[in-house]
Amino acid sequence: MKIAASDYDGTLFRDRTISKITIQGVHAWRTAGNKFGMVSGRDYGMLTPQLKHYGVEYDFVISNNGGIIRDKAGNVLYQANIDSQTLKAISLEPLVRKSFHFAFSAKDTTYLCHDSEGSWIMREAKEWDFPITKIDESEILNLNDVHQFSLGFDDAKVATECAAVLNEKFPESIRAYPNAKSVDITPNGISKRQGLETLLKAMNWQDCELYVIGDEVNDLPMIQAFGGYTVNTARDEIKSQAKKVFDDVGKMLKYFL
Repeated sequence: MKIAASDYDGTLFRDRTISKITIQGVHAWRTAGNKFGMVSGRDYGMLTPQLKHYGVEYDFVISNNGGIIRDKAGNVLYQANIDSQTLKAISLEPLVRKSFHFAFSAKDTTYLCHDSEGSWIMREAKEWDFPITKIDESEILNLNDVHQFSLGFDDAKVATECAAVLNEKFPESIRAYPNAKSVDITPNGISKRQGLETLLKAMNWQDCELYVIGDEVNDLPMIQAFGGYTVNTARDEIKSQAKKVFDDVGKMLKYFL
């Protein structure tokens, strides 16, 4: 049995769609007895409605950069946690205040506050019907089940700078991953690599062949750890770390099938 794990935004989902080549490739891959799943920075509730809409079959979902892991039925296999004091401290950082939303990912909902014009969270929540719970900033200290804190900016450079500042200031408690114009903040030690390692142990898949593919900085931990791949639209920084560049996820699956 072979296992393929793909990033979503920029890798599986490109130009605001999922190609027919990829959809057909996933079906052929799974029909052959292999497993396919997602490793995304997105929330589970944001991701799975889109996969269903495009007809993409999957056997597992690693959401929020490894912060929470579910099997194909949606059962939680693993969940990390950021304590509320750390969440509050991060929210007060000057660069963080420039974000046009504070999105806190929990098991069954996304808590949202500090949202302003430019935020895509509510727009996508209405489009894809995923659960959002609006809170006031004063309620951040009451959040006890959050495994990712996400920010959004109008400039990728600001997102990268913000992530660097947070990683320097909170090295023991969190890890901030810049992802285009977003920043995903997870507990320290959480990554897409860790998420895959945890999944393989939980499912007893350690002896299977693993193929990973992604296109951004938050994908590098799994690309580097598992000799992974990327797509032709990725930046040179990512391409230089990948074993091979594919035009499409579907073409990678066909290549290794």
